[in-house]
Amino acid sequence: MVKPLTQSPELTHVPEWRISDAPVPYEEAVREMEERAAAIAEGTAPELVWLLEHPPLYTAGTSADARDLIDPTRFPVFKTGRGGQFTYHGPGQRVAYVMLDLKRRKPDVRSYVQDLERWLIATLAEFNVKGELREGRVGVWVRRPEKGMTAEDKIAAIGVRIRKWVTFHGVSLNVDPDLDHFTGIVPCGISQFGVTSLADLGRTATMADVDIALKRTFAEIFGDAPA
Repeated sequence: MVKPLTQSPELTHVPEWRISDAPVPYEEAVREMEERAAAIAEGTAPELVWLLEHPPLYTAGTSADARDLIDPTRFPVFKTGRGGQFTYHGPGQRVAYVMLDLKRRKPDVRSYVQDLERWLIATLAEFNVKGELREGRVGVWVRRPEKGMTAEDKIAAIGVRIRKWVTFHGVSLNVDPDLDHFTGIVPCGISQFGVTSLADLGRTATMADVDIALKRTFAEIFGDAPA
């Protein structure tokens, strides 16, 4: 069940924030996102940032290569309209579905994706983790010098879709998922590097801690503090 974190928001520049109490089935989440995005475009609902977890599953973005699905029977696989390739979602990973009206804010897709990247990096900094970007590699990365001079792991992914200048889908941040679950795919088509999480990096953050950090840093990046 989705529990609102704000009180009956008006149609203002302050998005509504929600958090799910239990893992949300992927198809249900997509259906709700599409309905909310349509309402935002029509001006009948406020923007929304929805924080949730999914049951273990793989998603295939619009650029997914079937060869990157290593174990197609391990978890359910969903084709999705977001950009990107194969990703994993599951318990211990915070997914943030972001539904914003770019026509009202800034109709610039590249700038929006950059803001999502900055948001993730700022959130990681709250836990003393330095997130970095890499040319040609989507998502946020951390250096792993203990694994080698050039070793890096991915800690957060980005995949967006935009319809009528309203965004949906969004980002995922690995808090404490089962990292073995990522081995059923080539995450985002990149096989040369690994995947990590806050827990894997020795940060004992709870999901509630991460939610607080996401809310605080969202205001810094997007200029909207949740009520």
